Amino acid sequence: MQAAIHEGGQLFAAASLGVGGNSCMTCHRGGGRVDGMLPNGKQIPSLIGAAASFPRYNERAGKVITLGMQVNSCITNGLHGMPLSYDGSKMVALVSYLTALSQEKPIDLQGVK
Repeated sequence: MQAAIHEGGQLFAAASLGVGGNSCMTCHRGGGRVDGMLPNGKQIPSLIGAAASFPRYNERAGKVITLGMQVNSCITNGLHGMPLSYDGSKMVALVSYLTALSQEKPIDLQGVK
């Protein structure tokens, strides 16, 4: 598990998932541990605890999405890269890394009590 988390952290920082030299940390600063900023200047919260809120309903998509779907959305829309296979080693590593950032955070399933 530690190896997958480490690999996910490396991928998160690498420019290999997109084009133009950007990485996940272009928007999600500090490895996702601090508040970030989109290219348009909009502030975004840190990713600490974010994985604990998936699956969740995405208003714009009009459906429930998983963490892997969100990762691919960031890769294709934000980094202009190719989506990852949901069961591929890169996706597993990224989801492992993001989930590690949510360690011991409460799960927040929207609308489920």
